Amino acid sequence: MARETRRQRRDQRKSSGAPKPAAAQRTRSQPQQVRPGMQPSSTQTGRREPRERGRFVRESWAELKKVEWPSRSQVVQGTIVVIIACFIVGTYLYAADQIFKPFVRTVLLGE
Repeated sequence: MARETRRQRRDQRKSSGAPKPAAAQRTRSQPQQVRPGMQPSSTQTGRREPRERGRFVRESWAELKKVEWPSRSQVVQGTIVVIIACFIVGTYLYAADQIFKPFVRTVLLGE
């Protein structure tokens, strides 16, 4: 049924002489693209807009002003949590190393 509808619309466009859809017109009107190496050097523009010195720094500084920075107590609390987590993981890795050391020596290395 969908094919019939498309076919009917196509036939109607052909018979009425209606203009083609904009997408079809746009694709045909675009010039053929040329590789950059094939273009003459006069058409190869480097930058599209002039560069402003310090623009990046000004924009970065403006964004940093928008950041909600943590208070001193939040920083201290976060630091303590990280130190405790590192201690726990380090202890776990040390214990696992000590437990598996004899197994690796006897079974895997054959000593």
